Amino acid sequence: MIDEKLLDVVSAELKKQNLTVATAESCTGGLIANSLTNIPGSSEYFERGIVSYSNKSKIDLLDVPEKLIKEHGAVSEQVAKAMAEGIRKKSKVDIGAATTGIAGPTGGTEEKPVGLVYIAVSTSKGTNVRKYQFTGNRLQNKERACNAVLWMFFDYLKK
Repeated sequence: MIDEKLLDVVSAELKKQNLTVATAESCTGGLIANSLTNIPGSSEYFERGIVSYSNKSKIDLLDVPEKLIKEHGAVSEQVAKAMAEGIRKKSKVDIGAATTGIAGPTGGTEEKPVGLVYIAVSTSKGTNVRKYQFTGNRLQNKERACNAVLWMFFDYLKK
C-alpha cells in the first residue's frame, strides 16, 4: 500500500520548494508516476514519467550506456544511477528518480533474488543510490519500492 501521508508531505514540499521531478521506472512500471499524479496540483512539480522496462528503452530513452547493462546487468546500482541521471538531464528537472529490480514472482537468481530493487535519486548535488531487498509478492514489492522513493524524496527535501 502506498503511504498516502508521506505522499501528501512530499507533494506539498515539492510545491513549497518549487522543485520539479521526473521518473524513470522499470520494475515499478509507472506506479511512482501514478502515485505522484494522484495528488491535485501535481502538474506544479511532476514533469514526466518513463516506463523503461526493456534494456533497449533504457538505452534509447535515458542514455544508459549499453556497456553498463552488459557489465553489471539491468538490475544494478550502476544502471539505476544512470537511469536517474538520464531522466533528470533529459527532462531538465530538479530531481530524477529511477527504479530497477526484480518484482517477482519469477526472474530472480541466487545473485539477484526476487525483491531486489535499486533506487536512485539524482539532483544537481549528486546521485544517491540505495539497494533494497523486499520480500513481498509482486504488487507489494512494487508498492514498497514506490514508498522507498518517496522516503528518498523526503530525505532530500528536508535537507
